Amino acid sequence: MDDICSHITVSVLYQCICLMVLLMLLLIVCCLSHPEALHLVVETAKPGVSVLSLCEKGDAYIMAETGKVFKKEKEMKKGIAFPTSVSVNNCVCHFSPLKSDPDYTLKDGDLVKIDLGVHVDGFIANVAHSFVVGASKENPITGRKADVMKAAHLCAEAALRLVKPGNQNTQVTEAWNKIAQSFKCTPIEGMLSHQLKQHVIDGEKTIIQNPTDQQRKDHEKAEFEVHEVYAVDVLISTGEGKARDGGLRTTIYKRDPSKQYGLKMKTSRTFFSEVERRFDAMPFTLRAFEDEAKARLGVVECAKHELLQPFSVLQEKEGECVAQFKFTVLLMANGPHRITNGPFDPELYKSEHEVQDAELKTLLQSSASRKTQKKKKKKVNYL
Repeated sequence: MDDICSHITVSVLYQCICLMVLLMLLLIVCCLSHPEALHLVVETAKPGVSVLSLCEKGDAYIMAETGKVFKKEKEMKKGIAFPTSVSVNNCVCHFSPLKSDPDYTLKDGDLVKIDLGVHVDGFIANVAHSFVVGASKENPITGRKADVMKAAHLCAEAALRLVKPGNQNTQVTEAWNKIAQSFKCTPIEGMLSHQLKQHVIDGEKTIIQNPTDQQRKDHEKAEFEVHEVYAVDVLISTGEGKARDGGLRTTIYKRDPSKQYGLKMKTSRTFFSEVERRFDAMPFTLRAFEDEAKARLGVVECAKHELLQPFSVLQEKEGECVAQFKFTVLLMANGPHRITNGPFDPELYKSEHEVQDAELKTLLQSSASRKTQKKKKKKVNYL
């Protein structure tokens, strides 16, 4: 009897914890609600607007909105879980320049990727969205940019249907490869989607994109389970899918709690103390420091001794384009609950290609809604 009672108590406690996670994530979504941070940046991204100004606008909005919740909880950390980055065309990810860096000004036809994240008490919600500047129903995008946009969008939709309890991470990897190939595109090699946990943006369970033979051998197979949370990150290229360090300054870092080192420089110690106090283990940008010059100096020793992990600015070959879609999903017993998403309009992108695999076509035509799994409704066509 004691064992049964103990089991019931543990089960109830687990359900309460899962409910708390859901409520906290939904609260984060409220912090990003209309006009949410992503929509705000997307709507501002017009020809002639600088990337730096977009990054500053996204970060400022997140800090302002999260500052409105749990005001009485003075010790609770909240704010940016991933700094706003705006990567254009062949730039794959993590471009979030400082005021002292070369900036980029948007122009018509640019394929723009916006990536950002929010947390409240370490509960994380991430999102990324791609669009082409100037695209409209009267002027839809065609050619290779349309191909890569459609491929990336459909990869994200397939993942939403595959990342569910009982499925394997390898199923998602294979689906992404097949969808990308249908559009003559390639997933960015070795990119990972991570499980999210409180205060942990890069959990142990991952989904890998387009692995090399060695990465395929080394990557750990995993089964998705009820009440897990994932940041599903899709990055698709018109090129070979090889992301390289393009030589631009790294401005986004994350503390590695497993590393210890006695910093020698006073500037480094002061900088690192501020990192621990303000950001804990969340990614941050050097732009967030009042004295940018001292931050640039202090980060060098910290990164050299691996106290901080860099998010390098990666690039594909010049002339290629990369599209990205990222969403946060909570795995419920009755289906996935996508809590972040971008404003994608498929009518703006006209590709000559389509998904060829019959099983994937059926998957994409099925509904991912939890409600429609209870009540059968007309299937949604994402093709």
